Amino acid sequence: MPQVEIRPAAIADFPVLVNIDHGYKTHYVWQIDLHQDEGQLGATFREIRLPRPVRVEFPRPYPELFAQAGPESVILVGSCEGQLAGYIHISTELAPTTAWVLALAVAEDRRRQGIARAMVVAGQDWARSRRMRRMVLEMQSKNLPAIRLAQKLGYEFSGYNDHYFSNQDIALFFSQYLR
Repeated sequence: MPQVEIRPAAIADFPVLVNIDHGYKTHYVWQIDLHQDEGQLGATFREIRLPRPVRVEFPRPYPELFAQAGPESVILVGSCEGQLAGYIHISTELAPTTAWVLALAVAEDRRRQGIARAMVVAGQDWARSRRMRRMVLEMQSKNLPAIRLAQKLGYEFSGYNDHYFSNQDIALFFSQYLR
């Protein structure tokens, strides 16, 4: 695994970060089944293999995410061998004592090298330094790589929101208490 350096983003980084391909291909999605009986409501998610891979685009206009960065948020960048490889955008404005990951992206040629993991761990450290008690990762139900990353890092499924993103995709939420 390459050595990953994590630091706060500088304005000069944004043109490079915007050009990172935020999309991905997947063979799997999480399908939701809603159950409603008298006095009972439930949702079940199950992993479904698709007959062929599909390309999934990032569900938000990510240049706008950079414009939203403020005193209650941070954009951390990860670099390898002096080259920007990805970023994580975290906000503490969405829920009390909670750091919320709004975006996590790694350049396609740098994926599966531990960069996203390193950025999430650095994000947890940033959140702890601001006395946050919990961190939430949000992702599309089609984003199996992000789901697997959340599970590997010990995050637990903590909810969903149907039609959450502007493209009407389901958002899955995974959270972890910070110690």
